[in-house]
Amino acid sequence: MRYIAIEGVDTSGKSTQIDILKRRYPQAYFTQEPGGTKLGRSIRDILLHEHINSSYAEFFLFLSDRAEHIHDLKQLKNDTIITDRSLISGIAYAVNIDIEKAVQLNKLSCDGLLPTKVIFLKLSKNELQKRLGEKSHDKIEQRGVEYLLQIQDNISKAIKILGIDHIILDASLDKETIARKVQEYVNLGRISKD
Repeated sequence: MRYIAIEGVDTSGKSTQIDILKRRYPQAYFTQEPGGTKLGRSIRDILLHEHINSSYAEFFLFLSDRAEHIHDLKQLKNDTIITDRSLISGIAYAVNIDIEKAVQLNKLSCDGLLPTKVIFLKLSKNELQKRLGEKSHDKIEQRGVEYLLQIQDNISKAIKILGIDHIILDASLDKETIARKVQEYVNLGRISKD
């Protein structure tokens, strides 16, 4: 099974690249975390819109979503899965939790199924500020630029700790250039016409 994760902070262009990949690889199974299951959609709504006092409560909601999601992915017959976020984000967003604990618990929630390749879309501080200024913000984005830059650094740390094959791309490049680099990296063979 090829299990490819697209990672990056909000506004990094993950959704744009996923949409391009959907057109090019219609045979792949596409999903997201949180929200890739019925339970996950409820959890995502809570995470994005409800006030949660405890860092651990928020963390365990992400883990619950991930465990349900991975359970469903393991039932698939599809040999290619492409996901918007993965356990890497689960580790990165656990900013008030020891990173080693976050890694262990996220790996437990994955029941042995980890991404085989990661595409990390990375933004500069200036580009992140510019993009955030052009949109309304959900609860996570309202935590500010410095928070999101910390998450971005944590994504790098998580990828390194997990030792997953990855590529880091400058998310400020035009979407076609990024898409070409993504396609070269994932190398899924024959593609459909756009």
